[in-house]
Amino acid sequence: MKALVYNTFGGPEVLEYREIADPVIGPNEVLIRMKAIGLNFADVYRRKGNYHLAGQPPYILGYEGAGIVKQVGKDVHGIQVGDHLAFADVPFANAELVAVPLDKAIPLPDSISFEDASSVLLQGLTAHYLTKDSYAVKTNDVVLVHAAAGGVGQLLIQIAKLLGGKVIGLTSSKEKAMVAQEAGADNVFLYSDDWKLAVLEETNGKGVDVVYESVGSTLMDSFAVTRIGGTVVFYGMAGGDPVAIDPRMLMDTSKTLTGGDLWNVLTSLEQRVTRSSELFQWMEEGKVRVSKPTIFALHDGQEAHRYLESRKSTGKILLIPSNGETI
Repeated sequence: MKALVYNTFGGPEVLEYREIADPVIGPNEVLIRMKAIGLNFADVYRRKGNYHLAGQPPYILGYEGAGIVKQVGKDVHGIQVGDHLAFADVPFANAELVAVPLDKAIPLPDSISFEDASSVLLQGLTAHYLTKDSYAVKTNDVVLVHAAAGGVGQLLIQIAKLLGGKVIGLTSSKEKAMVAQEAGADNVFLYSDDWKLAVLEETNGKGVDVVYESVGSTLMDSFAVTRIGGTVVFYGMAGGDPVAIDPRMLMDTSKTLTGGDLWNVLTSLEQRVTRSSELFQWMEEGKVRVSKPTIFALHDGQEAHRYLESRKSTGKILLIPSNGETI
């Protein structure tokens, strides 16, 4: 099979598209012929060597995608050759064929395309647990979303609105502000403006009920615009490491700081299927809309990585294997 691999850490130029051996599935795995693969910043971090990688090179990036079952392990029941499956956390996805453990295989309804599944699963399941578990958004809650035009940001906006919240978005440009507004944000402010003052004015000086904080370096600013007794959900640090938090501040303001990591939630097949089924249902009902992704051929992986790192994208970036060009 063909795959996007790399032997040394570095920039996009270390990626090579070449022939490697097909994966051999175990008794509790299925072999999927990939039709669409999600590209995420975690892939960039792994390519650079920021994340620890097990095994020896050549390394294969990718953890998210969708495709058609080609082969079924001898102990697998309920899945047949030809079924449509997706996954959010299976390694070595930047390839034409991927071995997927049964407990990580998410069935795709007929109404959800490979492209939509690969665009929404990782980011959609993240937005799902953030709004359902980390802080359960309620009717009339005022929600502040950082990086509101990003993939997770757009989904956070839509799900928070679906659950009855009022959403304020933060973005870096007027163009991205329009994207956040199209996703349903009630108001959007730019990081270059005095956004803390604007958020406080928007909430009549009270502050928001919850902040979804994915920048990191803005953590204390997020606390500054959170109401007494409110919550900051920290789930990313795209803008740099956060400062240390003084527990005394939390006590004095009755504010809550909580963290979020999808892998602490997706701990079983039941969790994967239950959460993805609700996400897919919202999509089928038109309550959650997935923005059109930017598509690169898998063999153009270098260009896809450069585009992701440019931060010009506002939605998902997909890699399409040559065998999966018809979606």
